[in-house]
Amino acid sequence: MDFAPVRPFTSSNRKELRESVFPGHDPEFRSLIQRRIRAGWGLGLAFLIMGAWATLLVWGTSKSWSWLDPVLWLLMALQTFLFTGLFITAHDAMHGTVSHRPALNRWVGRFCLWGFAFNSWSRMLPEHHRHHRFVGTDQDPDFGPPRFFLWFWKFITYYVRWTQVLLCALLFNFLKAMGVDPASMIQFYILPSILGLLQLFYFGTYRPHLSDPSTGRVPDNEHRSRSMAANHFWAFVTCYFFGYHWEHHEVPGIPWWQLYRTKQNTIHEILDNQS
Repeated sequence: MDFAPVRPFTSSNRKELRESVFPGHDPEFRSLIQRRIRAGWGLGLAFLIMGAWATLLVWGTSKSWSWLDPVLWLLMALQTFLFTGLFITAHDAMHGTVSHRPALNRWVGRFCLWGFAFNSWSRMLPEHHRHHRFVGTDQDPDFGPPRFFLWFWKFITYYVRWTQVLLCALLFNFLKAMGVDPASMIQFYILPSILGLLQLFYFGTYRPHLSDPSTGRVPDNEHRSRSMAANHFWAFVTCYFFGYHWEHHEVPGIPWWQLYRTKQNTIHEILDNQS
């Protein structure tokens, strides 16, 4: 694909320039994305993540593990990554990019959120779209003060409901009564879900949207978002490419597994996005 050469922007040509330079706006690329979604790429990856998460959860909790076993820590890291993948898959479903069939998007999204500590699809869906509509403002449910722990506390107290805690406690005690080792439930469900939440928050919310006027760290663009430098491996392992966050807000309809293809560092120089 060929893109327009770099040229200075003004308030009058900013939108035109962005749409001519940013790969995510290229009609050929957008058409390719839709063809791949219709061919089942998104659904196949969703089932792969869900299947791997469920398999590791069932297999891991069927055994007793020593905390000193290095294999355990590798598996816990993998399960954390898969928990993160559950939410990223649900996020794609919210944008209609898991499948071209709306009903499949909804069911995949519901399953992934339910598996991630009993989150509610009917609640998360409108809140996420409110985040996109009012990003970085007081009306943005994901936005918070520029101190990590204060912001994280606001984030979890807004989204986590007492019913989720109750359901997790009931499930834990039911499985314990059925003979499942409580330690293995901590190792393959409780700790990975908490670590996955931290991973999502830090790489997918806090770093991209951090705004602190006192230090001059304010994203200077209409999406109030910043984007990590191009490093596809690091972007994938940290948050399924959602470190490329400006790109996601610019074109939300691109699924995670194609988001890396929109990364073009020069766009941020053109749009004065460095902060």
